[in-house]
Amino acid sequence: MTGLRALVLGLGLILAGPARAEPWLDRAPGAIRVATLNAGLVRKGAGMLVNQMTRGGGQIDAVAEIILLVRPDILLLIKFDRDPEHRALTGFAERLRAGLAGLEGLDYPFLYQGPVNTGLPSGHDLDGDGYRRGPRDAFGYGRFPGQYAMALLSRYPIDYDRLRGFRRFLWADLPGADRPVGADGTPYHPDPVWNDLRLASVSLWDVPIDLPGDVVLHVLASHPTPPVFDGPEDFNGRRNADEIRLLLGLIDGAAWLRDDRGKRGGLGPGDLFVVVGDLNADPFDGEARRGAITALLAHPRVRDARPESAGGAEAALSGGANAGHRGPAAQDTADWRDDPGPGNLRVDYVLPSTGLEIAGAGVFWPLADDPLARLIAGGRRPASSDHRLVWVDIVVGR
Repeated sequence: MTGLRALVLGLGLILAGPARAEPWLDRAPGAIRVATLNAGLVRKGAGMLVNQMTRGGGQIDAVAEIILLVRPDILLLIKFDRDPEHRALTGFAERLRAGLAGLEGLDYPFLYQGPVNTGLPSGHDLDGDGYRRGPRDAFGYGRFPGQYAMALLSRYPIDYDRLRGFRRFLWADLPGADRPVGADGTPYHPDPVWNDLRLASVSLWDVPIDLPGDVVLHVLASHPTPPVFDGPEDFNGRRNADEIRLLLGLIDGAAWLRDDRGKRGGLGPGDLFVVVGDLNADPFDGEARRGAITALLAHPRVRDARPESAGGAEAALSGGANAGHRGPAAQDTADWRDDPGPGNLRVDYVLPSTGLEIAGAGVFWPLADDPLARLIAGGRRPASSDHRLVWVDIVVGR
């Protein structure tokens, strides 16, 4: 570990020390808590999560307990399998409403889990194995339609009529699209395939939520593909960056943008929004093409609270790939393999827009000796997920 890295981590732990052991209990009056969690509630077959949700226990209850501790008002769950009748989501919402482990229940009367590209057959041989079936030949990686989906839960009304999705937006329609090329410099996919590829590996949603005081908050939810698991063509790395650029187009109100209903354009210049999701890109470390995530964090309409945790700073002391990281360890949100890597990274984000006051922020990552560490511990099979819940408290009109 470099001396500078050790110093940074040490300072992070010192600064985190005087803070209360449960920082999520601090909430300013009138603040609205927005959170995201890659819950890892993904199963190998369609309907498996529905069946397990009726029994509960194990990972499902660990995820639920984290949510009940932090108590967000608006929550995006990543990696939450979608079934056509939404039975898994409604079942999970019922578990939250009932409460568990002595924690008061939390009611989310407004739910959304739209269709996604994961597991949806593309009809093309996308991975070059000679077949047009399999998880890598879907528009987004998945063994069945709806695997690796996402879901939004809200205590405030969702304006379903004005909700927009960009699942069908074509990669080729993105201005300056970074088309994958093979080792010989020729396009990795033939033109007919390239011109049919969807950009969003899961989806991109613009979900308007009606807050008190006739305020509309646009929740911009997405889960770009991990920038790994490919070859020298860097299919996933290029796609990840371009999915974030699609999100930037939505923020900028780009005229070239068209949603799944055919409506063009993005947000208006005065619209309030919050970006939420697992963007699978760290601005300092990892394998992502960092230009897109850096542009998002530096966007003049985006505010970055830089949520932190003492547990994240502590976990980076384990060494391995973490020893060579440049980013602040306290801001990490994913606990991945240290040797050979990639180590812990910041990939999960809650980014409010200008016009919203930030009243608090944090990452649910308890220290190793905290009794609540049982909710995240477990090595390669954590009790809940290898990601951490990230929250930001916002205040409107103050």
